Amino acid sequence: MNARQLKWVYLMILALIWGSSFILIKKGLVGLSALQLGSLRILFAAIFLLLIGFKSLTKIPKEKWKYIALTSLFGTFIPAYLFAIAETEIDSSITAILNSLTPLNTLILGAMAFGINFKRSQVWGVFIGLVGSMLLVFNGAINHPEQNYYYAILVIIASICYAINVNLLKKYLHDLSPLSITTGNFAFLVIPTFLILSFSGFFEVVHVAKVQHSILFIMILGVVGTGIANILFFKLIQMSSPVFATSVTYLIPIVAFFWGLLDNEMLTSVQFFGAFIVLIGVYLSAKK
Repeated sequence: MNARQLKWVYLMILALIWGSSFILIKKGLVGLSALQLGSLRILFAAIFLLLIGFKSLTKIPKEKWKYIALTSLFGTFIPAYLFAIAETEIDSSITAILNSLTPLNTLILGAMAFGINFKRSQVWGVFIGLVGSMLLVFNGAINHPEQNYYYAILVIIASICYAINVNLLKKYLHDLSPLSITTGNFAFLVIPTFLILSFSGFFEVVHVAKVQHSILFIMILGVVGTGIANILFFKLIQMSSPVFATSVTYLIPIVAFFWGLLDNEMLTSVQFFGAFIVLIGVYLSAKK
């Protein structure tokens, strides 16, 4: 299989994995707080990656470690907590759709901070995507007064973090192996996330059956949805472009929506229209 075909295979696998992540977060929040969930997600991924990739850390040049630290912050640490906090108030399917703003933010930040050229159609894509996301949020706030849609801002911030991350990866870490980058990222996060978990009251409630059930969901999320997925994602960035790699978010909402249906979530007709507009904007922003 050549690189052109392989990048589409990676894209589809990532869509299935990350599209399922939002429902796993929702299930995890049944017995865990947002801080506990975010910390466990990172720690499970870190344990898995250090077991399989510890030796790869020696392949990271000294001058690259500052970028490893930055990508661990923007690519994992901040988003892990923001998504968990956001889903305490808004549906998992809405969170997934708003996450599809990542390619738009990648384009904007790439043009502003990393010197990436863009076309007029991509500018229109950014504008259309923003209109769709506002429609999605405002209509959701009207039709779901029991949910606090201000928390949608957290998802948008997380998508900006992801956009910073992919531009950093492409510009400064393109010559490292995906396993080295991913393992390095999580090696940085073990101590701070363990401290957050310790102060979150987790060890006082870990014996509760509901908490243990939620931990199983987050173990899957950490190992598969974070550890394995990040290795695939970094490989995808290296063999394609930042905007193509983040276009996985075209497909994530579709997977997340079907999981949401199984869990009795439903979008209004206006929200469907808003989601459609978001995806058009994302498509235009990634079009060459």
